[in-house]
Amino acid sequence: MDVTYIVSMEDEKALHPVPVRAFLRQKCGFSHGLWRRLKWNGTLLVNGREERAVTAMVQNGDVLTCRIPENTRLAVTPMQLDIRYEDEYMIVLNKPAGMLVHPTGGDYANTLGNGLLYYYQQTGQEIDFHPVHRLDRNTTGLVLVAKQPQLQNALTQGSAGKFFHRSYIALIKGEMPKLQGTIDLPISRHPESIIQRICSSDGQPAVTHYRTLARRGGMSLLRLQLETGRTHQIRVHLAAMGHPLLGDDLYGGDTSLIQRQALHALHLEVANPLTGEEVSLYADVPQDMMAVFGG
Repeated sequence: MDVTYIVSMEDEKALHPVPVRAFLRQKCGFSHGLWRRLKWNGTLLVNGREERAVTAMVQNGDVLTCRIPENTRLAVTPMQLDIRYEDEYMIVLNKPAGMLVHPTGGDYANTLGNGLLYYYQQTGQEIDFHPVHRLDRNTTGLVLVAKQPQLQNALTQGSAGKFFHRSYIALIKGEMPKLQGTIDLPISRHPESIIQRICSSDGQPAVTHYRTLARRGGMSLLRLQLETGRTHQIRVHLAAMGHPLLGDDLYGGDTSLIQRQALHALHLEVANPLTGEEVSLYADVPQDMMAVFGG
């Protein structure tokens, strides 16, 4: 993988050379692990000339090329993908129900990651799988995948909230206590399960904003915005409010109308921290959820 940057430093740093490590870590989203891969296994070019990464100094206007080998452990599996957006930095896919994002739980060949690696192979892109977030197997909708590990790191570290926003559509039985509001309940792992989560005072902070879009036949259609990204966050929060997702048998949802959790990742908005470019995408609500609500 070759990635090129033009050095641009601000304030007093613009007047003096700085270590290339500082520039890559502070300005380009390089994690410690990615820096180590460049240092030990990659190649660094400064203005077209090879330099030692550990001693290289750079200044404004320098052109850096980082060549970092990518070695995937995932199987490559042919499959049809619903690609909604692609550029040189990222790709966004619309995931169907029944598909894992990443191999786990015994399925190592039929996930979104396996299919995306096949797509990369067919299109001549030497890229590994770098998911920015994940959806549960039976949640549908938009999934963001970085093409560069440094972008993945920038979008998943602590400051990710200013670059990356998601909203969902959900179906519940009954009505929320208010037409719109915020659920602010910490989430932790269930003490007797490796899968299930619960709301607990000693859990990690978790905040979900909701708004009721429509009510019909004893059901409510909600739009939800995540402020945090805990495992099963929406499912756990709605269950804690006494209104689990329809079809969500893990958290007590009614399965008589739909046999999967009625949750869809509707909207994704991302500001690429490496370029400043903003992308906003929507994916239509799937037919099985529309049919339940009478749409």
